[in-house]
Amino acid sequence: MLEFFSNLNFGDIVTIFLALFALIDITGSLPIIIGLKNKGKGYHPEKAAIISLIVLLLFLFVGESLLNLFGVDIRSFAAAGALILFVMAAEMIFGFEIIKNDSPDGQSTIVPLVFPLIAGAGTFTALISMRSTYHMINIIIALLLNIIIVYIVLKKVNIIEYILGKGGVYVLRKFFGIVLLAISVKLFVSNIWYLLNSIE
Repeated sequence: MLEFFSNLNFGDIVTIFLALFALIDITGSLPIIIGLKNKGKGYHPEKAAIISLIVLLLFLFVGESLLNLFGVDIRSFAAAGALILFVMAAEMIFGFEIIKNDSPDGQSTIVPLVFPLIAGAGTFTALISMRSTYHMINIIIALLLNIIIVYIVLKKVNIIEYILGKGGVYVLRKFFGIVLLAISVKLFVSNIWYLLNSIE
């Protein structure tokens, strides 16, 4: 246990934190979150944060083995996640609904909030990749800090919406829709290209 904590490295924590913050991009997801709330699709900030943390920690430790168990590699998983991001981006840009919220309680806590917004394919891929470079304790701390920020943003979304105003939310939604679309295309193309080359 002491050896585990002896690997603490502040510089590594900052590096991992920034990388995960960019991938989770909870601030960039604000238009989606506000849109869900305005459509009456509620969510629980505490539950979303806890479930996201548990899912990401589980994937950090057993994700690759779990995917291999089902015969799915991380590249295929990332490509599938990219398709979901593509659809969500289209909803943001064109203003129509494709992903129906069919959860029993009408909540959006699990889909699309936890997955793919917070615990997305990009974050899963990054966590597995980081294991080969950074010590586990530094990854866990950086992930925990990101989840705390996610919780604060989800909890205070009404205040953020008030500050931005309807016009600001609309502009952000369109802008980040295009950004999300670009990210999804890049994620899909890079992974599908790798998969196609691996067949040859």
